[in-house]
Amino acid sequence: MNLKNGPEKSSSKKIGLALGGGGARGLAHIGVIKALENAGIQIDYISGTSMGALVGGFYALTKDIYFLENLFLNLKGKDIFPMKDILKRKNSALFRDEPVMRLLETGFKDKKFDDCPIPFKAVATDVSNGDEIVMENGSLLNAIRASISLPLIFTPVKIENRMLMDGGFANPVPADVVRSMGADVVIAVDVSSKWLNITEKEINFSNIYSIISDTLSTVEYQLSKKTLEQADIVVKPLVLSHSWMDFDHSREIIKAGEDEVKYHMKELVEKTGCLKSPQTLADKFVDFLFSG
Repeated sequence: MNLKNGPEKSSSKKIGLALGGGGARGLAHIGVIKALENAGIQIDYISGTSMGALVGGFYALTKDIYFLENLFLNLKGKDIFPMKDILKRKNSALFRDEPVMRLLETGFKDKKFDDCPIPFKAVATDVSNGDEIVMENGSLLNAIRASISLPLIFTPVKIENRMLMDGGFANPVPADVVRSMGADVVIAVDVSSKWLNITEKEINFSNIYSIISDTLSTVEYQLSKKTLEQADIVVKPLVLSHSWMDFDHSREIIKAGEDEVKYHMKELVEKTGCLKSPQTLADKFVDFLFSG
């Protein structure tokens, strides 16, 4: 992993990226960032919730999205959620924290928010009252661990006398947070929120993971409607067919993020004022396929 400088900025506008939660669906954020980089759209501010905090925080710290992509492409779902250990658990959390902590420590170690060359904020929820907690100081590792701590799945994290859990319960796609950081143009990436119409979909009540995923997505749909009004561009990669545990399909999910940015490319270039990088013939062909 290399800490590196990003491409030279081609616009005077400050661009903010708000990344939502969604478990494995949040791997689409990797594809989104890759595609933005390739288009010459440089990010000045990042806010993230849950998986969006993990991807956004890592990129804000390292500016190396390819390291994170390779890390997830070489992981299996069982590396994050080891079933033998899950079955042995006797406390309130379904999964062990240790595999996730090892994953986070790979990238964050003892780094702090101040170490990020791209200003970054992570969102969590106060367990005691449901308040939104926006974290911008101290340990990146602890903040991101708190932001991804979905109840029943991972244990809450104590930071400054507060018990914190997944930020999706307070602000699923924190477009308003990145706007407040100084962004002139806000790109919001929503990979999870949806309204569950039970007349069109049969809920699998025998599958606890399906219930958790569908319920959280419905909550996020309601909560995100207001904050997404703060976004200039809302990108919604086509990943809702994947479950929040679908880490075995990382390549497909990451590509969905890239494809969705290409679909919105004309709008992105117009609103950000950034110039696209020189295109190869293959790039032009892809643009043709996704152009309206």
